[in-house]
Amino acid sequence: MASTVNVFVSSPDTRSERKYDLNLTVGQLKNKLELITGIPPQNQSIAVYASDEAPEPVVTLSDDNRPLGFYGVRDWQVLKVTDLNPAASFTGQLTDTSQVDKFELSETEYAQRQDTVLAYKQRNKIGRFAEKPTEESVVAEPVEITVGARCEVESAEEDFRKRGTVRYVGPTEFAKGVWVGIEYDEPIGKNDGSVKGKRYFECKPNCGVFVKPDRVKVGDFPVEEINFDDDEEI
Repeated sequence: MASTVNVFVSSPDTRSERKYDLNLTVGQLKNKLELITGIPPQNQSIAVYASDEAPEPVVTLSDDNRPLGFYGVRDWQVLKVTDLNPAASFTGQLTDTSQVDKFELSETEYAQRQDTVLAYKQRNKIGRFAEKPTEESVVAEPVEITVGARCEVESAEEDFRKRGTVRYVGPTEFAKGVWVGIEYDEPIGKNDGSVKGKRYFECKPNCGVFVKPDRVKVGDFPVEEINFDDDEEI
């Protein structure tokens, strides 16, 4: 027959697993439980439960002179220790946050403190305080294209040559980088030299177009009649 028992000890402030000799008297047990629960022996009431969820105790250890074995305490039962005079031992006050004074600050007071997470983020420019990257100014790419030069624009259509005269070379407000403004010989363009209300050069309606420099070839290109459009242009 087993001479010891493994149990759970539960009190308002503690919960632990313990092993006791079944020959230990209830009075001796209370002396040991004081070190665990902080409840003086004379203020302890010990009830034995089959589990934490059990609604009613199996037995109450009411006689300090009886051994645990007398009450039939079994392995893994729960010894629930109640403090009969909690005002004297402050039982439960360690876990009762309702008795704790709250430290509160207004948003203004919090923002003025220098020892807060908010202040740390502000000093180190973290999160919403991080510096927003400034838009890099457009660096003009080296372009060897001269205003007034005759040119031909690259086309996806075989044997389709779109020719015209360079009217503008430089940055624009509608997109980053350097653009070449061209006046086509025929009305196969997209504009009249202006985009979104900003004028870059003068030409007839639908004869103007803006393309990237790498699509432009400068040279001695005579005028040719062409009659269709290229949707890849701006």
